[in-house]
Amino acid sequence: MSTQPPSRPLRGGPGSEGTGTSREGTGTSREGTGTSPLPPPALRGATLIPDTVVARIAVRAAHEALTRQGGKPPARLGLGTPRTKATVHDGSARLGVSLELPYPVDIARAGGEIRHYIAERVAHLTGLRIDGITVSVQRLVASHGPRRGRVE
Repeated sequence: MSTQPPSRPLRGGPGSEGTGTSREGTGTSREGTGTSPLPPPALRGATLIPDTVVARIAVRAAHEALTRQGGKPPARLGLGTPRTKATVHDGSARLGVSLELPYPVDIARAGGEIRHYIAERVAHLTGLRIDGITVSVQRLVASHGPRRGRVE
């Protein structure tokens, strides 16, 4: 029984390209010489991101936007989890976001900031073009600060 490991040809060594010389360190690539078994990068295909994945990314972005606005995570403000829908087609996405906001708030300004943040974040993370985002406010939640309650 032999204790030597099995021999394996070294990459770029004798027999790998039929020349008996190594090409390491020369800066040449098999892909650039046309001998690559892969098609050119432009013809290799595309990465498809399902609608559900884009929707989950949008939920996370909405959560981040609400945290930025309120200074606290939405759950600590008494807000529910945002709900989203996404439709992806030909490298672009349309999003629908339904969420709650803390009261009092300027709804138009807050909605615009949230819409802008979600669009930038989803586009950055997915590489998709965002064609449109619809933000709907389902409910305003009163804050639980010291001003709340009955004065006697």
